[in-house]
Amino acid sequence: MKPTADTLPSTLDWARVDLDRVPHLPVPPPGPLSKSYHERCTKYFKGLSGQVKLFPVAFERGQGCVLEDVDGNRYIDFSSGIYVTTLGHCHPKITEAISAAASQLMNAHDFTTPIKMRLMEKLAEVLPGDLNGFQLYDCGTAAVEAGIRVLRAATGKHETVSCFGDFHGKTYGAVSLGQIRSHVYGAVRAPGAHMVPRPDPYRPIWTKTDGTIDTDQYIAFYDQYLERATVGSVAGLVLEPIQGWGGSIIPPDDFFPKIRKFCDDRKILLMADEVLTSWGRTGKWLCLEHWGVIPDVVTLGKGFGNGFPVTCVAVRECYKESFETISASSSYGGNPMACAAALAATEVIEDEGLLAHAEHLGAVALRRMQRMQAEHKIIGDVRAKGCLMGIELVKDRAAKTPFDRAGTMVYQKAFRKGLAWIPAGHILRMSPPIVMDEDTLLKGLDMIDEAIGETARELGFA
Repeated sequence: MKPTADTLPSTLDWARVDLDRVPHLPVPPPGPLSKSYHERCTKYFKGLSGQVKLFPVAFERGQGCVLEDVDGNRYIDFSSGIYVTTLGHCHPKITEAISAAASQLMNAHDFTTPIKMRLMEKLAEVLPGDLNGFQLYDCGTAAVEAGIRVLRAATGKHETVSCFGDFHGKTYGAVSLGQIRSHVYGAVRAPGAHMVPRPDPYRPIWTKTDGTIDTDQYIAFYDQYLERATVGSVAGLVLEPIQGWGGSIIPPDDFFPKIRKFCDDRKILLMADEVLTSWGRTGKWLCLEHWGVIPDVVTLGKGFGNGFPVTCVAVRECYKESFETISASSSYGGNPMACAAALAATEVIEDEGLLAHAEHLGAVALRRMQRMQAEHKIIGDVRAKGCLMGIELVKDRAAKTPFDRAGTMVYQKAFRKGLAWIPAGHILRMSPPIVMDEDTLLKGLDMIDEAIGETARELGFA
């Protein structure tokens, strides 16, 4: 029987959460063992993310949609390891595939292997249009850097245009596509890196007379910007379909179709950074498929290997020979374990009907968050596309003043209730595994609802 959009496939019963046993908090978190392990580790290990600094638990194991720390506390996972374990922790088919590959051959540089051949054929089968040229890497930043080189090789041009609020990685070229606020990346952006605003439906710059967002004004500004601020050598526009680090910001439905036409009319390539949004996270292989748009270059990552470090740059047929001119290979990209993880993840998504299930979970979450918004005046906006969700907290709905303090408090309160998730200042980010059942999703949202209510009362905004 084919899985339907409104049920968790029976073959994923291994991932179903027993809500009588999870969350389970025998020790108030972070517990004593977590604190001890964290202190011993961070004596040497530095540069932690904000989510760890705000809630320093030490995780020991995971199964499906559940995480367990060293103190025996069990949490519902609403983070997926920061958008990575899209198919849950330790998926048996993926674990088996990686183990089998590791027992046979661990690395052969960029020589062909049977598992790599099978992955290449599968990618050409599932990706839309003529996206059939590939190269593999071990992290999202490396894929973005390679994508930039492809843009330049394919066009003979060198400039790039990206958007305010995007995040593309942490090496110099990739970080120059986003917000730079650190001297360690240099006093200036990489040469030829430009940035423009993009439409945020909740915080638009340009609106129509009826108050709705005016995407045509954004496109008109891009036209003027390219004419006046660049040197006329723009190789490509590089955009996240949905801004993840920026707070799960979903553009208007007409934005990317207009961007596609804008690029085509000006002979500029469109590069989609789908490291975060691809491979089922939003209910499609590529998020841009929601809007019927095929990019010229696209990066895949995070959930692509369900936690194993494997990423990909995919390009359209007419540009794939550009890989031959950019020194495309890497030491770890395309190793047999990576290919096995990516192929197994792809087959699981297909076999279990998880694209439809992810879309269903997004619809369920949006309805629940809209009820939360009606009940809590510090919620300014809610949004969801598949299992990529956000709640924006504000001090005043009319002024839309960001409420960072509330965001931190809600994050910590929900974590103490047994929800492992992602902070982002005043925007609460959620990325539950797409193998999650509906009851567990709603339980996690109930915990966030409770945390928001407690926070609002404590801060005098109830």
